[in-house]
Amino acid sequence: MVSSEFFEKAGGSETFRLLVERFYEGVAADPILRPLYPEEDLAPAAERLTLFLIQYWGGPSTYSESRGHPRLRMRHAPFVIGVAERDAWLRHMRSALDSLDLPADIHDRIWNYLTMAADSMRNSMA
Repeated sequence: MVSSEFFEKAGGSETFRLLVERFYEGVAADPILRPLYPEEDLAPAAERLTLFLIQYWGGPSTYSESRGHPRLRMRHAPFVIGVAERDAWLRHMRSALDSLDLPADIHDRIWNYLTMAADSMRNSMA
């Protein structure tokens, strides 16, 4: 978890909502990632990611209050996540993050976390 000071410097909830909205615009048409989302409507997945990122970066703890501990690896275990999936996820996340025009230190800190998180979700050598 990160301090609320960082959360405010990053632009608060609006920054993370916009990040996720732009990310899912890419996911919706991605032939590698879209099959990993069993729901026809991506809105519930987008809301979960938004709430998680808001909480992780120092905002309200709404994610944990509604869903419990994040347990990211456990929640992603049913899906095969290899190099192609990780790279596709990072490609869309990078595009979304770059579109926000954040200060370099904020951008880089978020990107470093996203890269680490994407690597840690891999559960396939492929």
